[in-house]
Amino acid sequence: MNWDNLRFFLALAREGSVSGAGRVLTVKHTTVARRITAFEEQLGSRLFDRTRQGYVMTQVAENLYPHALAMEEIAQAADREVFGMDAHLTGTLKLTASYDVFTRLITPKLHQFTEQYPGIEMELLSSTNLADLASRQADIALRLSPKPPEYLVGRQILPLGHGVYASEDYLNTHRNVDQLVLWEHDRPSPEWVANHYPDGRVVTRTTEIMTMVDTVKNGMGLARMPCYVADAEPSLRRIDLPLTPSTWGVWVLSHVDLRSTARVRVCREFLIDIIEEQRGLVEGLTSNYFIE
Repeated sequence: MNWDNLRFFLALAREGSVSGAGRVLTVKHTTVARRITAFEEQLGSRLFDRTRQGYVMTQVAENLYPHALAMEEIAQAADREVFGMDAHLTGTLKLTASYDVFTRLITPKLHQFTEQYPGIEMELLSSTNLADLASRQADIALRLSPKPPEYLVGRQILPLGHGVYASEDYLNTHRNVDQLVLWEHDRPSPEWVANHYPDGRVVTRTTEIMTMVDTVKNGMGLARMPCYVADAEPSLRRIDLPLTPSTWGVWVLSHVDLRSTARVRVCREFLIDIIEEQRGLVEGLTSNYFIE
């Protein structure tokens, strides 16, 4: 039986309301209601009677309750033991990511990890190359990719949001021809240029995102960039244009043959958590748009 289902069951049984259970579990009350309904469907039995006074356990729930308590005690004992072991984790952990991913998403929050696990020595390898994982030069990689190679295992944390950006000074200056900053490999012109700036003039091409940001920040033109990079620059503004969504995402990856040691596991979970916390930045939900 899924322990996660029992967590929701116990919280609702104790609190007597989905809002109370939601507060205990730090989730929305609608999530509690949905999980309980799904659990009831899985069991084929009703667990709670919905009354004006709240949720009241049925006979099935009362029979289940002591077993759920026993599982809770086992889970809590395991958590205490694992936490005690993790608190004393030691060794080197090699993390690779591109410079922009490190500086925009990881290093501002990395102190939380090193303070929690002082015995782990972090090595940060700035690279966009997947070869560092293939040759086992790194334990964990954060990569921007539409789909990583099969010899790597992991998961996509969030989809990557993109937008067309320019500096506020550039946007406030009237020009007869739009100036464009493109990637070196953008030949022929990408879809966003053909759809919105067919008469634009390419003023420069770059091979690296921070260089592109710097050219746009200094008024050289317009560029399509990942939101997590461009939105971190106060002088840049996003232009409200319909764009075909990117197929790329933020992935946390390891080599398929690499054993998941305790320190790799806790670091991977930490990285997933801090990136999910920055969903608005990564997906471009909090962009500063240009207002004419």
